[in-house]
Amino acid sequence: MSKTADVIIVGSGVIGCATAYYLAQKGTSVIVLDRDESIGNGGSARNGGGVRQSGRDPRELPLAMYAVKNMWPVLSEELGINVEYHKEGNLRLGKTARHMEILQGLTDRATACGLDVKMIDGKEVREINPFLSDEVIGASWCATDGHANPLLTTLGYYRAARRLGVQFFTGEEVVELQKVKGKLRKVVTQKNVYEGDKVIVAAGYASRKLLGTVGIDVPMSNDLIEALVTEAEPKMFGQMLGTADADFYGHQTDHGSFVFGGASGFETVNKDNGHNMTSGITAPCICRGIMKYIPKLANAKIVRTWAGYEDVCIDGVPVLGNVDEVPGLIVACAFTGHGFGISPIVGKLLAETALEEETTLDLSAFRYDRFHAAI
Repeated sequence: MSKTADVIIVGSGVIGCATAYYLAQKGTSVIVLDRDESIGNGGSARNGGGVRQSGRDPRELPLAMYAVKNMWPVLSEELGINVEYHKEGNLRLGKTARHMEILQGLTDRATACGLDVKMIDGKEVREINPFLSDEVIGASWCATDGHANPLLTTLGYYRAARRLGVQFFTGEEVVELQKVKGKLRKVVTQKNVYEGDKVIVAAGYASRKLLGTVGIDVPMSNDLIEALVTEAEPKMFGQMLGTADADFYGHQTDHGSFVFGGASGFETVNKDNGHNMTSGITAPCICRGIMKYIPKLANAKIVRTWAGYEDVCIDGVPVLGNVDEVPGLIVACAFTGHGFGISPIVGKLLAETALEEETTLDLSAFRYDRFHAAI
């Protein structure tokens, strides 16, 4: 077992696994560490699987557009596993005049960035998806959005990275980062010390405490959200659905089951004992909303519910790239619930950053130094 590599990655979620894969493709030795006994057992195993461009911050949109155009369509073939990617569009639904104002603003900002997204009325919505109720008066429609299976995508990157020689160590909780002669060099776990020329921290909200050991503080919070899955239903529609208020989102899987995520608006009722606990309030609240939008699902049986954490950045977009104060450190956290859809391009960009190559896309809008006090 080697404890030294060119790059040490903390976090085995889809971002960590993708980054490891793209690094290993270029002959780089990589070690991935995770405190959990399972790979990708954080947000990567608990999200709704959206691969969308619409509804994103304009700073984040170029990443999503690149991934949809260049990476997601070939990812199953590249990784040797069906990630269940579907590019069948995204309807973000509205039921009130205020909803339509929200959707119009999102659409205007996206079209200004070159995304093909438009506003449609209720009649057009039901032509695309006849299962939606008459309460829906309009939506934003992005035909190139879609969804994929986050479990299979993470697994695919993990297996592909392993085939290329990446070492994964689970049950290794990192407790400290250490510099050697002014440069980040050591990653200290409860049991071992690992060394690398570059260290990438991609551990969700746990990144905040870890980065604090070298004086870096990413302004983010830890928000618990919940999701549910139904029994398999006959094939109904292929679009990803969302709402103007973002109170629920979801899609139908290849298996036929529906995966929906959402919130109750009573976030403080969520329990946190370290085990991603669900509450008895959120799932019924999500279901009531779903029934109003998709009446035919009123009798669908819920198989299970689960919860997971979003590492929510104070300004809504992730922190990515080098940190000037700590040479050798690369940060990838605070994805604010938007990380899965951009994970392929983020992994590629982080690999390029670690290898000191020119990055495919500009990361300056995501740098940690955007939080520095103005002089």
